[in-house]
Amino acid sequence: MAAAVAGRGPGCGPGDSPEGPEAEAPERRRKAHGMLKLYYGLSEVEAAGRPAGPDPLDPTDLNGAHFDPEVYLDKLRRECPLAQLMDSETDMVRQIRALDSDMQTLVYENYNKFISATDTIRKMKNDFRKMEDEMDRLATNMAVITDFSARISTTLQDRHERITKLAGVHALLRKLQFLFELPSRLTKCVELGAYGQAVRYQGRARAVLQQYQHLPSFRAIQDDCQVITARLAQQLRQRFREGGSGAPEQAECVELLLALGEPAEELCEEFLAHGRARLEEELRSLEAELGPSPPAPDVLEFTDRGGSGFVGGLCQVAAAYQELFAAQGPAGAEKLAAFARELGSRYFALVERRLAQEQGGSDNSLLVRALDRFHRRLRAPGALLAAAGLAEAATEIVERVARERLGQHLQGLQSAFLGCLTDVRQALAAPRVAGKEGPGLAELLANVASSTLSHIKASLASVHLFTAKEVSFSNKPYFRGEFCSQGVRESLIVGFIRSMCQTAQNFCESPGEKGGATPPALLLLLSRLCLDYETATISYILTLTDEQFLVQMLRKSVETRDWLSTLEPRNVRAVMKRVVEDTTAIDVQVGLLYEEGVRKAQSSDSSKRTFSVYSSSRQQGRYAPSYTPSAPMDTNLLSNIQKLFSERIDVFSPVEFNKVSVLTGIIKISLKTLLECVRLRTFGRFGLQQVQVDCHFLQLYLWRFVADEELVHLLLDEVVASAALRCPDPVPMEPSVVEVICERG
Repeated sequence: MAAAVAGRGPGCGPGDSPEGPEAEAPERRRKAHGMLKLYYGLSEVEAAGRPAGPDPLDPTDLNGAHFDPEVYLDKLRRECPLAQLMDSETDMVRQIRALDSDMQTLVYENYNKFISATDTIRKMKNDFRKMEDEMDRLATNMAVITDFSARISTTLQDRHERITKLAGVHALLRKLQFLFELPSRLTKCVELGAYGQAVRYQGRARAVLQQYQHLPSFRAIQDDCQVITARLAQQLRQRFREGGSGAPEQAECVELLLALGEPAEELCEEFLAHGRARLEEELRSLEAELGPSPPAPDVLEFTDRGGSGFVGGLCQVAAAYQELFAAQGPAGAEKLAAFARELGSRYFALVERRLAQEQGGSDNSLLVRALDRFHRRLRAPGALLAAAGLAEAATEIVERVARERLGQHLQGLQSAFLGCLTDVRQALAAPRVAGKEGPGLAELLANVASSTLSHIKASLASVHLFTAKEVSFSNKPYFRGEFCSQGVRESLIVGFIRSMCQTAQNFCESPGEKGGATPPALLLLLSRLCLDYETATISYILTLTDEQFLVQMLRKSVETRDWLSTLEPRNVRAVMKRVVEDTTAIDVQVGLLYEEGVRKAQSSDSSKRTFSVYSSSRQQGRYAPSYTPSAPMDTNLLSNIQKLFSERIDVFSPVEFNKVSVLTGIIKISLKTLLECVRLRTFGRFGLQQVQVDCHFLQLYLWRFVADEELVHLLLDEVVASAALRCPDPVPMEPSVVEVICERG
């Protein structure tokens, strides 16, 4: 046993000399063991597999630097019985074989790396030898070049100084020659009409002549140049006053006059006066088109002419003025603003006169296109002349026209309704032909209802053009808010419904003289028409209006709908599609200005969830009692218990300056608004199912905009739960049907 152990350790076996070849084997093994520890990042203690704390000088430590095999064997013989010695030998043999195997594996795994490193070193030796030869040749050549350069510099030193002096003298002579030839050059430039070149010559020589004017020769040159310059300035002024050239040529004349030292204040007044003359000519041309003969062009052509003529000319004048007279400061800016404000007001008056001639037409397409061109062309002068308020004035004109158009549509609806009633009275008063029955009351009622509804839809479609996305003024606050809510909904639709009621009331209160009483059949028809409007038509018209004009979409979409008598859902409501579209548009706009922001890790099936927060097994179990009329648990109690365990959402939490945070805040407030509106309504079975469909559609698209998709799931979960609690017959729609409807929508 001792011999076996000694054969593996650094000691000598029987008959072996201490200086034999096996004496080096333990040292090699320790080195190999150290290499393995370095490769695997193991410390001495970790490699040994035992706790820290042994004496580093212990000669019996197999992994220590001072290991002595003889002492280790003596210790084993003294302390261990034969069975333990046999186990120690077996364990040691196993460890040695494991180390040998690890060493072989290490060599095999890194064999390709060793070969590649060897090849790389060999190539580097060859490359460095070539590089050393090239560097030696380069150093030799550089030394030769340096020597030649030094000898050339020494030889040409004197000549270089002389050449430098001669070059300076030559440059001075050229300048003097230019000064002496300056009067003749200026004269020639004036004769040829090269005014810009003449002004540049004068500018180059002005400072030198001013500096040396005390010398007689330079004084004479300066006097001659001043005479020529005065004649040049006179010709430029004459050219400017004639006004035969365009705005760029006029601006060039003013620029040259300023360069010649002419007074800027006087030139400023003359420039604006000339610009006024040109723009007034454009205004007179537009005013002539509004006369009785020849007939005025259509409104689109009129605004195009005004935009290209007057507005384009105003932009040229303003841009040239700001470039030429920037040194005038605030006083000059105010003078330009007053100039633009005065002429702009005259142009706006002409435009309003032309727009007033469009009254009476039912088609708004041409009018809206003309207003769009008018408003769009005034963006440039509005940016150049912010103090003049041209863009704001143009927006006010567009808003006034839109209000007037709403009034015209209201009058048209009232006239159409009265025309329908006149037709009914004529049909009722028509004599009956024997054998031929006239139209019955049901048919007359259907004709009146369908005709009135058609006119209402046509009016909505016509005024909806004012809010089209491609129209430049549709993003203004008035058309995003007041126009939709107060103008279209209240003034046009609600106003017409009230007018209908007042008309019916007037028929009921008409005097009963002979020939003046209202036919009873007409009163009967009106009563049925009013009843139909009260029960269904008014709700339908207002819902249609809200969906088309985004009148506080989410709130109005809940408040204006009869959820108890709604039909079984077959589609996603249009308002929900508009919510997704507007959210997408906001995402694009915010992304242009702010960074993306941070989102939580999203589940892999977020975009494919089949309304999981409402129809999954987990949620069905949660809401099953509220959906079952015979549930033993009180639904209000169940809802309160659910709120205790649900995560609280801070709707109005602070918003960070990034896209994800901004969109998250908008969506949280919107869904919270939807939730609070749902809590104020009562739902029928199909109303609850419509809420299911709408919320599932929102969940499919809104989750991608927020920082944490769980926020959307929780808020929409509460919406459906609230609708279920306020439903007398809470029967949810099958999840598969909800998916099909949303995919189709």
